[in-house]
Amino acid sequence: MGVFSRFMDIINSNINSLLDHAEDPEKMIKLMINEMEDTIIEIKTNCAAAIGTESTSKRKAAELQGLVDRWQKRAELAISKGRDDLAREALLEKKRLAEELQKLNAECERYEQLVKKYKDDIEKLEEKLAGAKAKYKSMREQAAKEAEAKRSSSGPYTYTYNWSSRNKDADPLDRFSKMEEHIDKMSERKNQSAEDKDKEIRFKDLEEQEEIESELEKLKKNMNG
Repeated sequence: MGVFSRFMDIINSNINSLLDHAEDPEKMIKLMINEMEDTIIEIKTNCAAAIGTESTSKRKAAELQGLVDRWQKRAELAISKGRDDLAREALLEKKRLAEELQKLNAECERYEQLVKKYKDDIEKLEEKLAGAKAKYKSMREQAAKEAEAKRSSSGPYTYTYNWSSRNKDADPLDRFSKMEEHIDKMSERKNQSAEDKDKEIRFKDLEEQEEIESELEKLKKNMNG
């Protein structure tokens, strides 16, 4: 079972109800503790992987920014030498790299938010795990006391742990957030028809040429001004 499926199972569980109807409440809460510990391990593993991807993306973004700046200087150099043809090529390459940089920066932002969410969920889950362990310890102590009372009494003894009467409002998982909503990938757009694609490409090329010419004239004006 995946980490997010298990997380949702825990979130949707009514722990108090499970313990009230369990034949062995101690065993039930022990299983719950084990499940939370396993989930924490998986979330930490995913968090480490996301941090690694974020670091790699940021390094690539810095490299791309350097290339964008380099092609900007090359365009300026070409203009200063009267080579508008080379300046256009440099500006076109700069535009292509800038578009890649924009996508990479967006990816860095997504991973940054994902890492933040992972860390927040780990903190909350560890807090609730500590609460569950404290409840388990309390149950063990109560069982020991009642066992001692049984040994001191001559009457019949039946041990029943009434979970609902103790901290009923303190559900260990009430505040868990639904992580799946923050990591769902955006659905891909439907492919355009061949005719629509062809039109889009032609107009995009035309718009790109206009953009390059405009930037070239602006660059010339700034250098000559």
